Amino acid sequence: MTAKFVLQHLNLSLPNGAALLHDISLEMPAGSVTAIIGPSGSGKSSLLRCLNRLWEPPPASIFLDGRDITTVDVLRLRRQVGMLFQSAALFEGSVAANIGYGPGLRGKRLGADEIAELLQMAGLTPDMAAKPADQLSGGQAQRVALARTLANRPEVLLLDEPSSALDPAATRKIEHTILKLRDTLNLTVVWVSHAFEQVERTADRIVLLVAGRVAEAGDAKQLLLRDRHHLIDDFAAGRL
Repeated sequence: MTAKFVLQHLNLSLPNGAALLHDISLEMPAGSVTAIIGPSGSGKSSLLRCLNRLWEPPPASIFLDGRDITTVDVLRLRRQVGMLFQSAALFEGSVAANIGYGPGLRGKRLGADEIAELLQMAGLTPDMAAKPADQLSGGQAQRVALARTLANRPEVLLLDEPSSALDPAATRKIEHTILKLRDTLNLTVVWVSHAFEQVERTADRIVLLVAGRVAEAGDAKQLLLRDRHHLIDDFAAGRL
């Protein structure tokens, strides 16, 4: 399977010298869901933010399709590598205005048909377009945020626990939508999650971080087999 991201000896420290990530080398396959798991403070979100340079990685440590991401224009990179956060953080105005924001920055106005298509891709109905963003439920808002990200036609989705504040039904809908996008658009997904059951339902590959280091990584089906002990079992049982 072709690697979308290749990480080579990635290290990251705060300005005060505190180390966040230590010598991380990984491959994240194209068209698949890579789940990043680990205890609180293990560096999951730090790693995710490095992938689209919200936190600047060292040169020659992260490659996207073989290209060092620190050599790519950062705005272009963030269109190619979209990100969805825990909170939807929608703008004031209509759902349609939110979805059209990114293309509007490039001078492109999305038509009604394009807005409707993006809403459907995110699991919403086209009649949501005119609804004020401040009248949405949590699950609806997160889906609109997803549609807004998809409007930039990304090749990669970075997900920082986007369903952590949602109820179980809304969480399952988000999971179903993301997996459908993986399958229909061949999107590469990197998903930070604390919910081990979610990882079991969605991941093609799992990376376990502990104290800023890769403790275990591999194919999800193999790592979730109970034929031998894995550190991931310790994480699932709350022993890490």
